[in-house]
Amino acid sequence: MAVDPKTTCYDDTRAKSFQSYLQQSGQHKAVLRSLHKVLPGEFKRIGVDQSSLDVLGVGSGGGEVDVEILTLLQSTFPAVPITTVIVEGSTQLTDNFKALVAKTPNLQKIPFAWHLMSSENYETQVKAKGDMKKFDFIHMIQMLYHVDNLADTITFYHSLLKNNGRLMIIIAAANCSNDILWKTYEKELGVGIVRESRSSAEVIACLKSLGLKYEEHDQPNSFDITECFNPSNQTGKNLLNFLTTKNNFYESFTPELRAGILDLLRNKCSTEKDGRVIFNNNMSCILVHA
Repeated sequence: MAVDPKTTCYDDTRAKSFQSYLQQSGQHKAVLRSLHKVLPGEFKRIGVDQSSLDVLGVGSGGGEVDVEILTLLQSTFPAVPITTVIVEGSTQLTDNFKALVAKTPNLQKIPFAWHLMSSENYETQVKAKGDMKKFDFIHMIQMLYHVDNLADTITFYHSLLKNNGRLMIIIAAANCSNDILWKTYEKELGVGIVRESRSSAEVIACLKSLGLKYEEHDQPNSFDITECFNPSNQTGKNLLNFLTTKNNFYESFTPELRAGILDLLRNKCSTEKDGRVIFNNNMSCILVHA
C-alpha cells in the first residue's frame, strides 16, 4: 500500500520522541487502568444480541492500547467474531502494531484491515467509495490534536457508529500541564504538525454544539520531567521535542523562547516533590453515544 503523503505526524524522528514520552510518562498504563474500569460495562451494552462486533481504531499508533481493548472485548464476548479496521499514518508505528499482533495469540482469529493514512484521508476515501461500514466501537486516543477540523472529524466518525455503538475519545484534560503549555504558547508552537491547542474542554464544547450525548471519565496521570532541565540529557531532549511537537527543541526556538517555555514547564505546569519536577498529564476519556 502506498503511504499517504499526509501522515498523522509520526515520521521516524517524531516516532522516537513519542516512544520516549510513552516510556517516561506511563501514559498507556494510566489509560489502561481507566479503560478496565469503564469498558467492561460499555462492551456488555454494545454487544447485546450482536452476531459480530466491528471495531475501528483511528490514530492507533503502535497498538499497545488497541491490543488491550480487543482482548477485553474478546473476554466479554468470547463466542462473537470481531473485525478490526486500523487507521494510522505512521509506517513505523503500524509496523510495530503488526509485530505486536503477530505475537499476541488471542488476536490471531481477528482479521485486521490496515489503512496507512491520516484520519481525514480515510474519511475522503470512505466517502469516495461510498463504503460506509458501520462499527460497534470506535476509538480515537490522543489523536484529535492532529485533525484540521474538530467538528467535521467527530461528525464523520460518529456517523459510522451502529445504533448501539460508542465513540471513545481520549484527550488531554482541560487545564492539565500540556493544555497550559499550548494555550500559553499556541502562536509559537502551533506552526507545525499540531496547529491549535485542544483539550477535553474543546471536545466537550464541540459535542454540545453537535447535540451529542456523552459521558466523561477522568484519567489521572503525572510523570517526572526533571531531565527536561538538563540540556545534555537525551531523555529530557526527547520529552521537550514531543511536548512542543518539534524535532529539535533547542534548534527550533530562540534562547528567550526556550527559557520562557522551560520556566512555564517548571513553575506553572508542574509541582516539585523531593527535588523532582512532576508534570500533570491528566487525561479525559469521553464516551459518545450513537
